[in-house]
Amino acid sequence: MIPSHLSGNRPGDNGDSEDFILDCRSEQQTVDLGRVFAQCLRPGHTVLLNGQLGSGKTGLVRATCIALGIAPERVNSPTFVLMQLYEDGAIPVAHFDTYRLADSDEFLAIGGDEYLECGRFVSFVEWAERIADVLPVDALSVMILQTGETSRQFHFHADGLRSRELLRQLRDTLSHQP
Repeated sequence: MIPSHLSGNRPGDNGDSEDFILDCRSEQQTVDLGRVFAQCLRPGHTVLLNGQLGSGKTGLVRATCIALGIAPERVNSPTFVLMQLYEDGAIPVAHFDTYRLADSDEFLAIGGDEYLECGRFVSFVEWAERIADVLPVDALSVMILQTGETSRQFHFHADGLRSRELLRQLRDTLSHQP
């Protein structure tokens, strides 16, 4: 059963994609989600993050990276540098923020696609909708909605075998949390 602070549901699985909605009612619960997420991620996974400014995209990445053993002071929003690499944790992480990119060609120019394709990193892409035309189809999309000052609703959508397996593992791991 999903802990009371993480309530979720799974709309019907049509076989090609899968969805899961999760409510976190505090910052600590979002940190808990990041910790569980870190347990499920493997090199080669791509996570596409969307949501309004201040919705918690970087917060989720930060919580996940800290759970992977990356020093908290190292995990910052890459808004101005576009990309941060964290290679000192359990799994190497490539963290992109495409908010300031004019188009997907700029993402390709910084070699973003190479990090997504190499299979060595877990890749997080903030503002993924801005460069959707160059992103892998088999990726876990996360739309984050701010539902209160510290509460968030996470809409997970998985297309492709690998991302569906990741989403199922996340959902199953959450259901076994104390």
